[in-house]
Amino acid sequence: MPAHVSLLYPFVPEPALTGQDEQGVRSLAASFPAADLLLEEVVTAPGFVAVTVPGLQPIVDAFRAQWPGLRPYSGRFGARPAAHVTVAMGADDPTTAAHVRMAIDSLLPLRTRAAAVQLVVLTEEGWQPRFTTPLGSPDRP
Repeated sequence: MPAHVSLLYPFVPEPALTGQDEQGVRSLAASFPAADLLLEEVVTAPGFVAVTVPGLQPIVDAFRAQWPGLRPYSGRFGARPAAHVTVAMGADDPTTAAHVRMAIDSLLPLRTRAAAVQLVVLTEEGWQPRFTTPLGSPDRP
């Protein structure tokens, strides 16, 4: 899976996913405009290196509010973890984590744009995209 910001993980398991859930994702995505983002801060936790994406925090918060029964990351990072791009997981060795952090720091700041939300589901074949929906109204010519 390419670099991404998880808006709500874990989400509704694929067998329990309803049309109402899918419409909720589409409607919520449409309620936010595409966003130009500045990535500039690396954060670490045991076994984890990420880059924060504060410009997406309102979208992340809205998705969490829409499905209040789902605990982000099963509570691993608290009740309101920061929007972030995961860079490395399993970097339990402090030296490895420091090397990853230095490598990422050398690439920042980085400007990018978020233009869509993609719903992915975990299947027997691994993570699979279910659909992609634009943020805000699609650009018109």
